[in-house]
Amino acid sequence: MIIVSDTTPILSLLKVGRLGLLESLYHEIVVPQAVYDELTRNEEYKNEIKEITECTFLSVEKVQNMESVDILRNVTGLDAGESESLVLYGEKKADLLLIDEHKGRSVAKRMSVNHVGTVGILMQAFDEKIITEGEIKEILEIFLASDIRLSQKLCNRVLDYVSSKSAQKTKDQ
Repeated sequence: MIIVSDTTPILSLLKVGRLGLLESLYHEIVVPQAVYDELTRNEEYKNEIKEITECTFLSVEKVQNMESVDILRNVTGLDAGESESLVLYGEKKADLLLIDEHKGRSVAKRMSVNHVGTVGILMQAFDEKIITEGEIKEILEIFLASDIRLSQKLCNRVLDYVSSKSAQKTKDQ
């Protein structure tokens, strides 16, 4: 399975100490050079740089068709990381793109790209019994209290989902 990621899902999970969820779920994540540069050259993320550079399940690949990246950026207004992620997804014939930003997800949908965001990653980790309902609640609280953009409405939907799954599991036992 080939998984490509944009910056935000990696950074969001890193900020809550859960970057390892990506390895547990997907084993290896491919990031384009622009995403790697965003994660390792941005002074805002200076506390996270070491963890990213030492991360063994992240591999960096250069996009072959930079002309497509430039066209995508110009037509959609996406940033370099999002654009390279979408192009790399196609070049690698990837199975899944990890992407959070609304505009990027909208473009991915129009391009028929199979994609999921950080919240979807958390839900998958819950479904695969990698994290618990309590851990999801804790992570969402951290997201809401930090600079990670996430609506209360979406958090409530996730909490309803995990609560109903937990209740069903208890009922089935």
